This record gives sequence, C-alpha cells and structure tokens, in this order.
Amino acid sequence: MTNIDNLKAFDPFADAAKGDDESVQDGLVHVRIQQRNGRKTLTTVQGLSDEYDLKKIIKVAKKEFACNGTVVDHSEYGEVLQLQGDQRENICKLLVSCGLVKQDQLKVHGF
Repeated sequence: MTNIDNLKAFDPFADAAKGDDESVQDGLVHVRIQQRNGRKTLTTVQGLSDEYDLKKIIKVAKKEFACNGTVVDHSEYGEVLQLQGDQRENICKLLVSCGLVKQDQLKVHGF
C-alpha cells in the first residue's frame, strides 16, 4: 500500500500546465517566410522575449536591410515582427550579432 502513496508525490502531468501561459512556449525564435501575391514575400519573426523593445529592433532592421517592416499583434503568437521580402538570413545574423538570441535558439522555416 505504501507504493501507491509514493505515486501521489510525483505528478506526471505537471509540465502539461506550462503550455497554457502566454510566454514563449519552447524558448525558440521562429523565423518564417510567407508567400504573398506573385513574387512578394513576408518574413515573420515570432518568439522574441517581451523584455525587448520590438519597435526598436524593427527600426534597425528596416534601415539595415532597406525594406519596410512592422510589429503585428497576433492573437495566438503575441507580438510578431514582419519584414517585407525574404530577410530570413539577414534577420538571423542581426539577432545573433546584437546578442538578442543564440544561434541554437533560432529556428528557420520555409522553402
């Protein structure tokens, strides 16, 4: 009977509740590309920490890459950076060189 009492001490579903909060779900920064119409594309960056000012990051990226961009409030992912064009490699280099994320935290999606 004591073995059954020991099972109560360990909750195998305790980590399942961690996915319910609004923070980054896996600690990764996801860089995606979305096809618009024709040859036009959008690059989205999702999963940056809330302690960073995303408007300042987008301002630097716009000047550096000579493209337009904005911060969009997504219902599921929170605040997402959007850049015009295929800027996946450029934004990855910028985020790593500024020290905002490490290379192993970046997850690049698309094509």
